[in-house]
Amino acid sequence: MDSLITAAARALTAGDPLGALNRVALRDDAPALALRGIAMAQLGDLVRAKSLMKSAARAFGAKEPVARARCVVAEAEIALAMRELSWPSQALDAARAILEAHRDRLNAAHAHTLVVRRLLLIGRLDEAEKKLAGFDPDPLPPALRTMHELVVAGIAMRRLKIKIARGALGRAGAAARAARIPALTAEVESALRVLEAPAARLIVRSRERPVLLEEVEALLASKTLVVDECRHAVRQAGRVVSLAKRPVLFALASALAHAWPADVPRATLLARAFRARHADESHRARLRVEVGRLRRMLRPLADVTATPDGFVLAPRQGRQVAVLARTIPEEHADVLAFLADGQSWSSSALALALGASQRTVQRALDALAAQDKVQAIGRARARRWMTPPVPGFTTTLLLPAALSDG
Repeated sequence: MDSLITAAARALTAGDPLGALNRVALRDDAPALALRGIAMAQLGDLVRAKSLMKSAARAFGAKEPVARARCVVAEAEIALAMRELSWPSQALDAARAILEAHRDRLNAAHAHTLVVRRLLLIGRLDEAEKKLAGFDPDPLPPALRTMHELVVAGIAMRRLKIKIARGALGRAGAAARAARIPALTAEVESALRVLEAPAARLIVRSRERPVLLEEVEALLASKTLVVDECRHAVRQAGRVVSLAKRPVLFALASALAHAWPADVPRATLLARAFRARHADESHRARLRVEVGRLRRMLRPLADVTATPDGFVLAPRQGRQVAVLARTIPEEHADVLAFLADGQSWSSSALALALGASQRTVQRALDALAAQDKVQAIGRARARRWMTPPVPGFTTTLLLPAALSDG
């Protein structure tokens, strides 16, 4: 490897993409193409970076498997930054195997971190935790150690284990300072701000106040019966009844929790659950059926009792009822939760992360665009959606997380 390539690589390691480009911008050999691709990625031109990395992988060819595998890892990182979550993960797994076989442990560890970051983005927390189990980040250089700790913190925040998240972010901050890469330090600081920003609104007896993630963690561990409007579930002392796939039942539970300890008239429940302005006997019959289903699902935590005018939520042993609501009432808040990271997302990536159909996501994006809350860049398959972070809007409680059965 010649001196210019070595100098460019060192510049990239130090977070100086312009210094790297000054040395290899006019070269088209395989190592120069790879370094130019990484430099363009650091500068934010991800489309150009992706093209350069593909050209570098082809230029290295089958006779240089390690170099080609490194290009695949770099391409995977660019795809992750572009939120191309459907990028073939099998190629990354194959590249990691090649790197491990040739004892390139640092790049293999980088590939491992990318796999876990993708799993975290799409909400597959159990798989992400299994990948992290037994992985020792201590031998990693500061930059990779920072990314590892950010992943650990991200999983902990999704799990609402805030003490673990703070510890991981503290280690990430120390590693980022040692790496002396401003972008990494900024990413750690951004994650820390999430812990200090209101994560939700707590509503009890019609009174509401903003709460931090630490307060949410304490609330969900308490004996308070919590109707979680962020993740569409009913929770108490670690027990969870998920209503994410039962929108009518959740609408009923939410209405009852907002009114507690008072009851909710049947007409209000009909309007809330079925959007029925003029209820007839069929609506009332369906309400009885749905209330019966809700009663069965909530039986371990609470009862739904009939009153002369409607129904009332009655938690076991006279516990208090609270509602955990979104910081900003928004019909498509789950889509905004992902876009609030400031990255550009394709509709297919959002569909994968949300577990919804691409058409459903596209309708939500069109509605948000009509309200000037999101904007599209590019056309056709290259179209991406993005929005600046919404002030006071913390995304953690809206992002996917596994719910245990209650």
